[in-house]
Amino acid sequence: MGSLGHQGEQQSATSGGGRLCQGCGAHLAADNTARLCGRCLREQRDQLRTPPAQLRDEFFETPEFRAAFDSQHIGRVFRAYRNHPRHLQLFGKALNQELLGRWLGLTQAQVSKLENGKPEQNLDTLRNYARALHLPQHMLWFDFPGQSRLRIPGQQTGPKDGAVVVAQSRDEILVANTGMDTLELIQRVRSSSINPATLDALRITVEQLCCDYAHRDARELMDTSRDWLSKVTDLLDNRLTLAQHRDILNEAGMLALLVGCLEYDLGDARSAEATRRMALELGRESGEMAIVGWGYEMLSWFHLTAGNYRAAISAAETGATLAPSQSVAVQLYGQQAKAYARMGMPREVHTALESGRELLDKLPYPERPENHFVVDPDKWDFYAMDTYRIVGEDQLAKRNAEEVIRRSVTPDGVVTSPMRSQEAQLTLAVIAARKGDIEAANTMGIAALQSNRQSLPSLIMVGSELAHELETYGPNAGSEFRALLREIIAGH
Repeated sequence: MGSLGHQGEQQSATSGGGRLCQGCGAHLAADNTARLCGRCLREQRDQLRTPPAQLRDEFFETPEFRAAFDSQHIGRVFRAYRNHPRHLQLFGKALNQELLGRWLGLTQAQVSKLENGKPEQNLDTLRNYARALHLPQHMLWFDFPGQSRLRIPGQQTGPKDGAVVVAQSRDEILVANTGMDTLELIQRVRSSSINPATLDALRITVEQLCCDYAHRDARELMDTSRDWLSKVTDLLDNRLTLAQHRDILNEAGMLALLVGCLEYDLGDARSAEATRRMALELGRESGEMAIVGWGYEMLSWFHLTAGNYRAAISAAETGATLAPSQSVAVQLYGQQAKAYARMGMPREVHTALESGRELLDKLPYPERPENHFVVDPDKWDFYAMDTYRIVGEDQLAKRNAEEVIRRSVTPDGVVTSPMRSQEAQLTLAVIAARKGDIEAANTMGIAALQSNRQSLPSLIMVGSELAHELETYGPNAGSEFRALLREIIAGH
């Protein structure tokens, strides 16, 4: 019966004006306003057992979504999601309440009640809905445990009294450890009231910002970190003890490292290099070789993504010499391995990986492995994955990529390391392309490029490697992925 319906739709090509189904290529009926024929539409809907996990920020930046989030009414968010223009364009009509309910573990009647009734107030329920639909954290009106939404408004947009919006989870940490919340910390910093409790609170805040790197909106985190960097460097002009001066230099150095990484992620290489040099000087002045080592790690990363492989190796060697027993040295060996792999030097790749693994095994497991400036076994598997892919060890690369993806998602489906996950997806896409599965490579590649949190230089570097693999099959192979990659490169 399905094939007859499909055949009938093909026979109505004359009245369809030549429009083709984007799924199977059949002509669409004149009264079909969607992009898919009836059969492909049914198949597509059958595949929607879970909501799309990879959605760009732009998906949520519609007037309907903004009004729904501003209303703090989850039911209105549901309605905006179901009636999104993307669904109307693809299917010719909105997603129905039954399908949305299936994603959320609700009946159609329960979805209808949520959309049309009073706002849901249970915080755990709201969090479950947000996780299921992958709603962007920065647009929500509630927090997740351990995930900060700290926002320090700028002069033009902030409240007149200088108040800040503070994440409850961060304040709970600060209060438990120092007896003060973020607002009090800012007030103490502004008044130069420096004592051990203030320095502890400052250290906790900076560490949390470094932990937010993996998942938080890059531009928002950069603005917040720049604001803190300005506050902290202002403290250096005050009368401080030698120990206080050194501690503040260290926190300023970590903030400069973080800001530089975010600037580079967003494509501002010039600002990133200037901020990296600032971090390097702060580390040298304080005598903290870990900060100096990370300064050289950033330089190695800059060279690597720019294709300057020998310079990347040289910078990594310098950093490892200056901070030989620090966690950063593990990542410096990883950068060397990546560069050697792209230069076609497998023996040197093996040596660098062995050196990094040997040092990592000697280091204690970090208390906060999610800190961007900490190397743990999960991050090392991510580095090894990249080198295995480049040297053609596809089975090892696939094993590591699948493990990276698995570790990047919490048991309840929250992606905690989107940048690692997207490069792992690109690795699997490269392996699929090498096996001749162009369709799978194209699909996985597109999903990776559509992640909300990106490091543009790294994404372009690995994406270009997939594009090269696809090009070997002809000019039209993976055309959708390659077009999207060109769009990203053009905007870089």
